[in-house]
Amino acid sequence: MKNVSQYFGAIAIAASITGCASVPPPTEELALSKAAVANAVSAGAAEFAAPDLSAAQDKVAKADQMMTAKNYEAALWLAEQAHADADVAAARSRSAKANKATVAAQEDARVLREELARKSK
Repeated sequence: MKNVSQYFGAIAIAASITGCASVPPPTEELALSKAAVANAVSAGAAEFAAPDLSAAQDKVAKADQMMTAKNYEAALWLAEQAHADADVAAARSRSAKANKATVAAQEDARVLREELARKSK
């Protein structure tokens, strides 16, 4: 019985090594994720979508750690997730900025209408 469990243990280790070896280092995906995070930062995500930006930054850091550990499958997954989180952060930031601009324009229009109404009396 001990030999059987050792045999299956050896197969599991070999399968995990083979599985990791079949995934190439996701350097391009990681670079794209870092660029997406930078894009989100420039879109104002720190102000308007901080949780999404933080999640993206954390996942990029973990992906870097997985690259160092040569766990390329995990690094790839984390890089893809970071990219998605960064895209969401950028989109939420742009949406929040657009909403803020809309509210400001509506307020400006209201003030102009009041001025016109006051001057026409």
